[in-house]
Amino acid sequence: MPDQQTRQWILSNPPSADPVLEGPNSTFSLETTSLPTPSTNQALVKTLYLSNDPAQRGWIQKDMDPERLYTAPVKKGEVMRSYAIAEIIESNIEGLAKGQLVMGSIGWTEYALVNKGEVRPVQADASSGIRPTHFIGALGGPGLTAYYGLVDVVRATAPDTVVVSGAAGATGSMVVQIAKHIVGCKKVIGIAGGEKKCRWVESLGADVCVDYKSSSFKDELKKATDGFVEIYFDNVGGEILDLMLSRIKRHGRIAACGAVATYNSMGETGVKNWFEIITNRIEVRGFIVTDAIESGKAGPWVGELIKGVKEGKIRVGEETETLVKTRFEDVPRTWRMLFEGGNMGKLVTVLEG
Repeated sequence: MPDQQTRQWILSNPPSADPVLEGPNSTFSLETTSLPTPSTNQALVKTLYLSNDPAQRGWIQKDMDPERLYTAPVKKGEVMRSYAIAEIIESNIEGLAKGQLVMGSIGWTEYALVNKGEVRPVQADASSGIRPTHFIGALGGPGLTAYYGLVDVVRATAPDTVVVSGAAGATGSMVVQIAKHIVGCKKVIGIAGGEKKCRWVESLGADVCVDYKSSSFKDELKKATDGFVEIYFDNVGGEILDLMLSRIKRHGRIAACGAVATYNSMGETGVKNWFEIITNRIEVRGFIVTDAIESGKAGPWVGELIKGVKEGKIRVGEETETLVKTRFEDVPRTWRMLFEGGNMGKLVTVLEG
């Protein structure tokens, strides 16, 4: 088999603020290279679906101290990292056959060479509505993050009231469903942007969803959290986190999952209500899903999520994903939709061609 030509998006200028998609200072550059024939314990794969995750923004931050990151940053000149679903084109790995679908950290590349152990097979189940893309969404990182943060980190129980920000996103929408239908929490309150998203969040099981874009947001959130709440699952940071610090009960728990509101302005937004943590002895715990994966906890949790889907407790229909057909030249533009509120559920890039 001749060498495989492939286009790749390379990190060319790590950003300190908003990523730049055009001009001489573009964050990414499109390059073409050749991949050799797979050797022993290697396979050639073709990327079909790319996972878009807010965490990717942190991986490319300019001048970020690697010692302070939970994973190695993407270095200048490297292929932009992302999880993906790909098809095996040629394989010298036992157990992986041509045509099989696999998942792994493949990156923004049309084709890739992967080594044994770097990808794992994914199995769709049409009878349960489980599609391949769900393994980078509801049944992948976002679903595991939701389960880990809610059940393990802040130890949610049935008597608890839970508030989740970013409730219409990939992780937040799973938190809503797990809290309501798996844990059986007393009350689930979502925070999302816009009427349409809020009604969708409520359809997933939230007792109420508060629109942060509304001019009366603060009053509506105070009303929804009357009596204060035991748990806050934070996906956004910024002003909403600051407000929620004043809505947590004494000895309440916060799962610090993400800070999408400040990813493009790191260090500029301070927490004004920090004293609430002290006076009300609030537990705030940051967490990364890779910790659960490395500890071996994640396997059983995936089983719980699949069981929830089959029992009708977890919805994974078309409305729980935003699938965007994308030319390879436009991969960065689709990714940027994450920071513009352009998705409901998991944002997935579907590569055309």
